[in-house]
Amino acid sequence: MQPQSLDDLSAEQLREMTTRLLTELRHSQALNAKLTHENALLKRMKFAAQSERFNAEQRSLLEDEIEADLAAVAHEIEQLQPPAVAPEAKQQPKRQPLPAHLPRREIRHEPEWTTCQCGCQMKRIGEDVAEKLDYVPGVFTVERHIRGKWACAQCETISQAPVGAHVIDKGIPTAGLLAQVLVAKYADHLPLYRQETIFARAGLAIPRSTLAQWVGACGVRLQPLVDALKAEILSHRVLHADETPVQMLKPGKGTTHRAYLWAYAPGAFEGMKAVVYDFCESRAGEHARFFLSNWRGSLVCDDFSGYKAGFANGITEAGCLAHARRKFFDLHAAHKSQIAGFALEQFAKVYDIEREVKVLNADQRQAIRQQHVKPVLDALHEWMTLQRQKLPDSSATARALDYSLRRWTALTRFVDDGQLPVDNNWIENQIRPIAIGRNKANSAFMRSRRHAVESAPWAGSPQGADNASHNHSPCRNANRAFGARYRACLISGCFSRASARSFMARSASTYM
Repeated sequence: MQPQSLDDLSAEQLREMTTRLLTELRHSQALNAKLTHENALLKRMKFAAQSERFNAEQRSLLEDEIEADLAAVAHEIEQLQPPAVAPEAKQQPKRQPLPAHLPRREIRHEPEWTTCQCGCQMKRIGEDVAEKLDYVPGVFTVERHIRGKWACAQCETISQAPVGAHVIDKGIPTAGLLAQVLVAKYADHLPLYRQETIFARAGLAIPRSTLAQWVGACGVRLQPLVDALKAEILSHRVLHADETPVQMLKPGKGTTHRAYLWAYAPGAFEGMKAVVYDFCESRAGEHARFFLSNWRGSLVCDDFSGYKAGFANGITEAGCLAHARRKFFDLHAAHKSQIAGFALEQFAKVYDIEREVKVLNADQRQAIRQQHVKPVLDALHEWMTLQRQKLPDSSATARALDYSLRRWTALTRFVDDGQLPVDNNWIENQIRPIAIGRNKANSAFMRSRRHAVESAPWAGSPQGADNASHNHSPCRNANRAFGARYRACLISGCFSRASARSFMARSASTYM
């Protein structure tokens, strides 16, 4: 419309045009705010820190470098400084003693001569002890199992001790060596080709094909223990659930597609600390339903739609308050939204209380939540509802509010149940290290899956038969013989190689 034509419009037409233009302007402003928020969020995801707080591992690496530089500089300065008089009564920081459980090797230093210059024989009146920390890389040793043969000349019979239980029958590796390979692969993210090089440096090159066969065999041996662990986890009333993507090779094509590792664990306040991982070829909700089966309890999870069918079948949904908070954190980080800032302050109040009640029992925790947390959340819900009425649907702030308002019952269910955690962070922290092994440099994860398909005889196992009846692929069956399952046992407490060695030995005896 040309400017001079405005003179020809009536008052009613002018009001109508003004209303239309204002509507278009508000829409454009909302769209611009939405695109600005998404652009800022994408930039932060690509270039900024991935966590909402300074990453502890990154800080540790940085501090290690700084401490090393400071120590080197301090040493150089000390060498250049002339001898100085010791300051008066200045308290110096004390070095912590080395742990008493570490084995000690004594190296004694005595004078070459114990005869004094005057000719008298000196007497030992004491000693000074200084402890130095040493580390010995992996060393191969050989166990020689000698089984004596005893014969009776009268009866012409021979007696001999039976062969002990071993993880791999007629194989050369002990439980300790197998535990080392598995812990290094799944806990330390060292693929087998790197372990092959490490073993070669230690004096014995073990081909990676042999290592792969050992890993596959261990998966089969560990299966009964994993089944028992799963059954124990499903006996708890509160469970965490989460999933993370992993790449899986497509047989014969040399390409990969996205598979998923699902994680299940007892609630953060349960007495048992364990995680079972379930490898699946997709993120379909049927995998969660198959794993949980007839379990009915409170499931702490995010808003992923794959869990919804279980909620319709009797499972109680417990939301993750950290996910709701994260929506406002992203909004505030993108463009310092005042609404997001206020919401974050209210969430902070809730988490301050949660830190205090973490050590209490369920009844005490519930009572304090009812008294202190519930009023904060009720006020926050009322405030969110009023703010939502003022915002257009397409705005980023509206979407952040909608996430919380639509799931408010699930998000606040922890207030009425002292056994429920406030969020799903516990399981997320357990599943996060898997991301370290996602890249090809750190993991041969899905190549091992294929190896398990070839080496693990699952067709006759109850687990395999049950999976076959549900039309699950052989790759799903194979994962039960492999790393995801062994990793479940690692998380449950076998982090040390000594514990893992004992664990593998018990696994061997299960099959004897």
